[in-house]
Amino acid sequence: MSTRQDGAPSPTIRSRADLVAWIAAGEKPKERWLIGTEHEKFPFYINDHSPVPYAGARGIRALMEQMIARFGWQAIMEGDNIIALRRPDGEGIATVSLEPGGQFELSGAPLTSVHETAAETAKHLAEVREAGGALGIGFLGLGFAPTLKLADAPRMPKQRYGVMTGYMPKVGTRGLDMMYRTCTIQVNLDFASEADMVKKLRVSLALQPVATALFASSPFTDGRPNGFKSARSEVWRHTDANRTGMLPFAFEDGMGYQSYVDYALDVPMYFVYRDGKYIDAAGASFRHFMDGKLAQMPGQRPTIDDWSDHLTTLFPEVRLKRFLEMRGADGGRARRIVALPAFWVGLLYDDAALDAAWDLVKDWTREERQRLRDEVPRLGLETPVRGGKLLDVAREAARISRGGLAARANLDESGRDETIHLAFVEETLARGRSSADDLMALYEGAWERDIGRVFDADAAAF
Repeated sequence: MSTRQDGAPSPTIRSRADLVAWIAAGEKPKERWLIGTEHEKFPFYINDHSPVPYAGARGIRALMEQMIARFGWQAIMEGDNIIALRRPDGEGIATVSLEPGGQFELSGAPLTSVHETAAETAKHLAEVREAGGALGIGFLGLGFAPTLKLADAPRMPKQRYGVMTGYMPKVGTRGLDMMYRTCTIQVNLDFASEADMVKKLRVSLALQPVATALFASSPFTDGRPNGFKSARSEVWRHTDANRTGMLPFAFEDGMGYQSYVDYALDVPMYFVYRDGKYIDAAGASFRHFMDGKLAQMPGQRPTIDDWSDHLTTLFPEVRLKRFLEMRGADGGRARRIVALPAFWVGLLYDDAALDAAWDLVKDWTREERQRLRDEVPRLGLETPVRGGKLLDVAREAARISRGGLAARANLDESGRDETIHLAFVEETLARGRSSADDLMALYEGAWERDIGRVFDADAAAF
């Protein structure tokens, strides 16, 4: 989740047109499209597999201090607490931040190719392995913490998480699980125009269940099988219906920036940030805020920064800000981290591939799209689709993605194009099995139902 930093005051919002203009300002010509990748991981103590708290000589703060001392990261503070890291000026805009339960996240820099994403990922994982190793900390690349009970989850000292923790149980049954026990990989991609945004949004929403199935890696909860391929995805179904889901309005005639603004205005707020403090406004209306009628701040009107903050608290399967954010995948190790942007870049950044992807999904009904979203967490690639399986759709999507990546002709130093980074996806499809299936086979077989083996196996390959 985003880490807010104080800066120069932003303009006060005068009308809904300001909200539309803020999103539209993200438009870029194709030659300036970039790729931003975010990925989370679960820290744990290697000696006993227990979760890592914030404080203490071997805690999360100490881990961040190791990152500062060894690799030159700079601290972002909230009061006396280090809550995130940033690169020094001139060294890129990547950040390391903390999710509510201590999940360690890299929000990568906007990059021009998946090759650069692979290099960034390798560098970051090498850094966290070294920093964590000095403290006896390892990392898991899964979508759901396999043994952590919610009551035992660490709590990170970020004010916004306190607001969310109090509000989540009021609007769903699994919001705290989402906050404290899940990890994801996300990809941020650009658009050229309103029409381009709409087409990409529709394609990526329809195919988001494909990404969920391909990258499913969360079959365990509380130390035992949970009956799902992606427990993380299932948790989101029960988190907060007001701010999650498949955005059916995106497929309606007239869809555009204004439609998304109208949707966002009706999603209840979490907070307002002022002078280094988070003011609890959970459940309040941004519309009322625009009219100066927010009970917590009577007479005050929101700024553009407040709007930007509010958009970060919406959690649909694909989120629109000044870019599109793909949100359907479980957390994973290095190959999965790089394969996800490769999959989406291939589909969305080449015109012929985008057209082919739209042809694949354009006649799906609202009910079909929702059924996929509802069934994929449990059935994964075996989910029924029009007399076949989602595996068939995924194979076609991957074929289209490969063509899109090849057409980009973006070569590394060895002369290879970006299709090399689809290897994880293509191997998964060739076998017809996800990482969740492999984990379950190990659990029932070689691990002899010893869930502790997942820590050693996953961390060793991280």
